[in-house]
Amino acid sequence: MLQGTAAYLLLGGNEGDPEAMLGEAEKRIGQRCGRVLARSRDHWTEPWGFRDERLFLNRAILVDTTLAPEDLLSECLEIEKELGRVRTGKGPGPRPIDIDLLLYGSLRVECPFLTVPHPRMHERAFALAPLADIAPDLCPPGNGRSILELLDAVKAGSA
Repeated sequence: MLQGTAAYLLLGGNEGDPEAMLGEAEKRIGQRCGRVLARSRDHWTEPWGFRDERLFLNRAILVDTTLAPEDLLSECLEIEKELGRVRTGKGPGPRPIDIDLLLYGSLRVECPFLTVPHPRMHERAFALAPLADIAPDLCPPGNGRSILELLDAVKAGSA
């Protein structure tokens, strides 16, 4: 039973030991952001938005959180920093850890530093596939299709 809000996060990385990094990020999220209720299997995927020979490891988690969306994002960014993520402002590229807030309950949030649901989630199989492991029938706010339907559309090239 939820004590707070169901937040879905995507963890990813392709530098160092991604399996260990995702595990450590998940542990810290559980300690500081709320109880981790579910986790997807790990998915190895091609980089998105840039060329690199290293595959990304991605995992979705469901967190029962009492933090506001902005505070949850702030904690996730701090965890990224602690685990060696350096944001260069140059766009996508290799990284040891990336934590994205995909969904926050049924809320839609738009502010300069946060948009929920994640604005490009519906076109990214690397986000939808792990999310479909733990919430296939969930319909993101403002979208009449389930996560599984969105994933099928991306795979078919009709996102």
